[in-house]
Amino acid sequence: MDLVDVVLPCLDEAAALPAVLAAIPAGYRAIVVDNGSTDGSPAAAAEHGATVVHEPRKGYGAAVHTGLEHATAEIVCFLDADGSLDPAELPRLVALVDGGRARLAVGRRVPVGRGTWPWHARAGNLALAAILRRRGLPVSDIAPMRAGRRTDLLDLGVRDRAFGYPLELLIRAARAGWPVVELDVAYRPRAAGTRSKVSGSVRGTLRAVRDMVAVLR
Repeated sequence: MDLVDVVLPCLDEAAALPAVLAAIPAGYRAIVVDNGSTDGSPAAAAEHGATVVHEPRKGYGAAVHTGLEHATAEIVCFLDADGSLDPAELPRLVALVDGGRARLAVGRRVPVGRGTWPWHARAGNLALAAILRRRGLPVSDIAPMRAGRRTDLLDLGVRDRAFGYPLELLIRAARAGWPVVELDVAYRPRAAGTRSKVSGSVRGTLRAVRDMVAVLR
């Protein structure tokens, strides 16, 4: 298989990046999209071999989509940069896309240990996934780990540039009739010294849910 690109949206993840980037599989290229870090994340990413792209517009979706636009590989993966997901899981998702079983492959998070996925974040995720299932898309997670073909993903025309991006991606994939396949992936505590912008607080979770609900209208 040709090179696979891995887009990692990043905001103040210098503590996590070394281990995350060291775990990127051979034949996969890390594209770290910095979204205004003040902790030296861009330098840490470059030092550990990643291509660094800067996205000044704030928002998870802005960082993710800019990474997609900068990718050149046929298949592109997406992964959080906080150390909660193992890059070694990516080839399983890529194999589904490359083999034609899925147009979009997503990692369904399975928490490893208590407290990994706070109740408020899990509740919001479950509610949104239930809405998607009612719309005909059999998923159980609005997943941050994904794989698809670059041209397909760009052609979907996802517009949200905040936390609603992954939900809108799934909605548009469902409307387009894509086969979407979930695989279980381990969901671990974030790297020491880092805090989730979403699940790290009730306020962060509510902001993400607000962004996602907006794309349902």
